[in-house]
Amino acid sequence: MDFYANEGKSITIRVDGKTYARHAIQTHFVQVGESYIDLMERYVRPVYQPGDILSVSEKVIALCQGRIVTEDQVKPTFWAKLLSRFVHQTSAGPGMGLPVKMQFAINQCGLGPVLKAAVCAGLDKLRGVHGTFYDMLDPEVRGLDGFFGRDIPEYAHMGVRIPREPDKVCDEVYEKTGIVMMIVDANDLTVELLGRGRQLKGWTEERLLGLIKDNPAGQDRQLTPFILIRETK
Repeated sequence: MDFYANEGKSITIRVDGKTYARHAIQTHFVQVGESYIDLMERYVRPVYQPGDILSVSEKVIALCQGRIVTEDQVKPTFWAKLLSRFVHQTSAGPGMGLPVKMQFAINQCGLGPVLKAAVCAGLDKLRGVHGTFYDMLDPEVRGLDGFFGRDIPEYAHMGVRIPREPDKVCDEVYEKTGIVMMIVDANDLTVELLGRGRQLKGWTEERLLGLIKDNPAGQDRQLTPFILIRETK
């Protein structure tokens, strides 16, 4: 099999003294309510071999689970509009700088906790400490994607939440397809492990994330939510 890498990404990577090849598997644009088992059978099974690890974007699993929120469900209030003005934007996108995302945080956690997190984040920023806002709130806040259509127009008016019970999803996929997988939330700034199958419990989180630390799936419209990882000889 010829391994494919997205533009600007490397096929191979070294982790703990071993070399691994990564194959970016391209799919169609996955719609809300599709079956992730069917996606595995269609796109992954034809190239998967025992010993491989599949890294899966959390967005695909969340879309299959219907874990979305629309603009109609999240209408920004005064506080959401005000607080979003003070959010620093990164190359990964505006994040909570979008009033609709800030309103999601308020709806999810309550105005009081969000105000407290905003104040603490502002104070920590003066000390050069970043990420306080997200660290103090529900993981749902950090994990919300979408409501931003620069790279993927379909996400312009839709937010994608984090998957439900990601470890169980990985175990279900293995039971039904034999594919060993992990679910990750990755961009060009950070990579976070959300879930993994029981077969990967012996791997440290650091080692697993090392396999995809350069975000081989890409951040734009590559349509490569599945990264097949195989140790090379």
